[in-house]
Amino acid sequence: MNTINPDSKAALYQETVPGGRYWSMVIHRGNQLRLTDTQGGANVGMLLFNPHNPLERYNMSDTLKGQHTSKLTRGNMLYSDMGRSLMSIMADTVGWHDTIGGFSDAQLVREKYGEASYQAVRNDFYRSGRELFLIELAKWGLGKPDLVPNLNLFSKVSADTDGTLHFHPGNSSANDQITLRADMDVLVVLNTAQHPMDPAPEYNPKSVTLQILPAEPVREDDVCINFRPENARAWANTRIYHCQEPAL
Repeated sequence: MNTINPDSKAALYQETVPGGRYWSMVIHRGNQLRLTDTQGGANVGMLLFNPHNPLERYNMSDTLKGQHTSKLTRGNMLYSDMGRSLMSIMADTVGWHDTIGGFSDAQLVREKYGEASYQAVRNDFYRSGRELFLIELAKWGLGKPDLVPNLNLFSKVSADTDGTLHFHPGNSSANDQITLRADMDVLVVLNTAQHPMDPAPEYNPKSVTLQILPAEPVREDDVCINFRPENARAWANTRIYHCQEPAL
């Protein structure tokens, strides 16, 4: 369902994305994207690109290394491979978003959930995260080489001291939200496939509601810029990139 939200003067746009679907849009600098887990247990696979130069995109390793973390929450920035801040997490009721779990492919979905083709079940057919990403990337002239390590919002994956990864069911509850400010114009590509490590035996991806809203002006005490020293450097690089444009 694609609608302008009549109940919120602030929302520029609102849409509910069903489970097992895809979405993309350029979020312009100075706006923010708010995602809401409508049912609980959602997973949102996300990729980020500079729409003016798609060779610049979200860089998982720099984002984690620069902020000394393997998870994301309020205060974290999402770095590009040019050392700039693509987006900043301004608000988060979940507390842990996965950065290392990746996305499912057709073989994994078939082995976990069985076969369910479009010819048999129509729009309820099973899809993988990889397929959904590729469908949406193609709309922007992107493809397989652009399937870089992604984010999995609303999901939690932790690691033991020996490196064993563990998925935590129930990490996100109904109406949990995350709000990401666009520090640059950013192409957001997402899907709502189940997390590849989700142990649930049924194919049952959950829906999310997204809103695009104006962001507050950036202040000196900004929670994300001041969260880690590297964030301040990423923000400085982003300001240089926009030095010939009006300040936020």
